[in-house]
Amino acid sequence: MSALPNRLDDDALLDAYSRAVIRAVEVVGPAVAKIDVGRGGGSGFLFTPDGLVLTNSHVVSGASNIRVALSDGRDFRADVVGDDPDTDLAVVRLMVATGDTAPLPWATLGDSRAVRVGQVAIAIGNPYGFQHSVTSGVVSALGRSLRSRSGRLMDDVLQTDAALNPGNSGGPLVTTAGEVIGVNTAMIQPAQGLSFAIASNTARFVAARLIRDGRIRRSVIGVAGQNVPVPRAIARAHAIAVASGILVSAIEAGSPAAAAGLHEGDVIIAFAGSPVAGIDDLHRHLSEERIGVATRVVVLRGSVRRELSVVPAESRTR
Repeated sequence: MSALPNRLDDDALLDAYSRAVIRAVEVVGPAVAKIDVGRGGGSGFLFTPDGLVLTNSHVVSGASNIRVALSDGRDFRADVVGDDPDTDLAVVRLMVATGDTAPLPWATLGDSRAVRVGQVAIAIGNPYGFQHSVTSGVVSALGRSLRSRSGRLMDDVLQTDAALNPGNSGGPLVTTAGEVIGVNTAMIQPAQGLSFAIASNTARFVAARLIRDGRIRRSVIGVAGQNVPVPRAIARAHAIAVASGILVSAIEAGSPAAAAGLHEGDVIIAFAGSPVAGIDDLHRHLSEERIGVATRVVVLRGSVRRELSVVPAESRTR
């Protein structure tokens, strides 16, 4: 007899879970878009009432003809406002006909800092072209790092076990409250339950810059290099806080690095007062704020520790 109340409790919990997922899909679903670029496509979602759509850079990059379809049957031509391959994010704008006065649905970007491991996560998108498909799971981990297609490391990535497939890229990862906490970007095949989304706080920052500038401004110093270990004896002698650094293999002529006096063969071990253990660390420091600002760089030249001042320039690559 005691098993019956437990079964009723389990049924009630499942019903509550189902209602929570349904409610979230009803709130966010109308804003989810199917994006067609001719050679393929993906997903996206409107995040402003005036027709701006957030998606992945790899979905729309290089596309000359973009069509965006909503779940209510409306179809729009769209243009790229800006894209950032380094975070795999892009913003496109719907080209709404003059006579179309129907309001556009849009989703709210939540605060990804408030996300907790284990909370329910719902993915909405268009896997393999099956429009408006829904999967659910939990947030498996926070603060993951993932390599973008440009080769740069993306930080603060959410891991979830909500199933993603090709075509889900660019769609929203949603809480039961109907807030977007991530932009679905990748899955690991053939692994199951390993899916990743760019955190909503990152997406909010990048989208604002793309709307303003059409791209993300980053700084460069003009070196090519590779990660190398720092010999223990040298690390101890100079009280170096890292076990590796960046071996400078080439310096661009006329670059900030050349002007600062960096040499091929130098090993960069610190930048802007922080240890640098490898190229990814340096990339994190080369932000918009560093453009034109004299910055201290510490290198090993042989066994000698040297401090130089470099003034990063704005990157011109897209």
